[in-house]
Amino acid sequence: MVRTPLTPEERERGERLGRLLREARGSRSMVEVAASAGLSAETLRKIETGRAPTPAFFTVAAVAEALGLSMDDLVRLCTPVAAPQAA
Repeated sequence: MVRTPLTPEERERGERLGRLLREARGSRSMVEVAASAGLSAETLRKIETGRAPTPAFFTVAAVAEALGLSMDDLVRLCTPVAAPQAA
């Protein structure tokens, strides 16, 4: 299966998600959070480092729950602030 290349915006969104999850994890270990979310530490590492910029919805939901984040928070924090439109 050939994947469509990601746009720069998709890559940036994945990097923002990774930063947000790393910050939310704080001092908890990657292994602890991954186990709590029901996924491997390597999967979480890939998401946090942006190597998996488009993780599956249910993967993100599981990590968010393990970190005590709502999906609304993730969307709000991962959406870039739009630049003002010129008139």
